Amino acid sequence: MSSEKKPRVEILQGTLDLILLRALATMGPQHAYGLATRLEQVTEHPLTLNQGTLYPALVRLEQKGWIKGAWQKTEHNREAKYYGITRAGERALEKETEKWRRLAGLVDKLLTDVPN
Repeated sequence: MSSEKKPRVEILQGTLDLILLRALATMGPQHAYGLATRLEQVTEHPLTLNQGTLYPALVRLEQKGWIKGAWQKTEHNREAKYYGITRAGERALEKETEKWRRLAGLVDKLLTDVPN
């Protein structure tokens, strides 16, 4: 078994919003640290969401009305802002998922259908 680390995965611009919306839709309301930790566990890749990446994305999604934040106590009795997806966010998730699938299909086709 190799002890080599997997290379870090860089998220393409615009995909973080989709990832966060999907995570909140499936996991329910989460605070930022819990969300980042859970995504790192689920992806099984070195997907590091630092504060400089995660918080601006959450603010952007909240400003669009796709998520809503509310202050609550964590499991460790600390105050944290929990984010949950809104109905508008669910509609956006559906639309953005479709756009992503079309783009991913196009890129996959271009990479696999290479002329001889």
